[in-house]
Amino acid sequence: MDKKFYTVRAYEQKLFDDRLITASMEDYVEMLYRCTMEGEDYIRLNKLSAMLNVRDSSASKMMQKLGKLGLIDYEKYGIIRLTALGIKVGKYLLCRHNTIERFLKFLGSDSDILIETELIEHVIGSDTVENLNIFNCFIEDNKNILDEYRTFREKYYKNEDIEKI
Repeated sequence: MDKKFYTVRAYEQKLFDDRLITASMEDYVEMLYRCTMEGEDYIRLNKLSAMLNVRDSSASKMMQKLGKLGLIDYEKYGIIRLTALGIKVGKYLLCRHNTIERFLKFLGSDSDILIETELIEHVIGSDTVENLNIFNCFIEDNKNILDEYRTFREKYYKNEDIEKI
């Protein structure tokens, strides 16, 4: 065996040790960006913590970290605004989320797509996200291929001779 295998944690360390923000930070920035898309350019801490199902104190600590990174403007227990950098990062994070979610929907995933998207989005590289986006666009432009896949999928699940995972 000439491939070197590692644990998930080791792969994460190899890929993300030099990463600017953690997965949790990404969740906060993505949610802040979602809120700006709803028309308001700011949000209050208690609303953000409720949206992410975390305590206000946890959200407050995270806002301090995001502020130090220049992603938000934040006064303790005041309003929170994304900076220009925060908007750029948030836009990418939401695009990444939507790309993965669309892909899983095309696959016909029967599991909770939100949960799977949230788990996948933090461990997938930007090149793969871009390729998934291209694939999604290809499928949308070629509905016949999606229909063929769905027909094949139905046959696959009905075929008792195929060993399924």
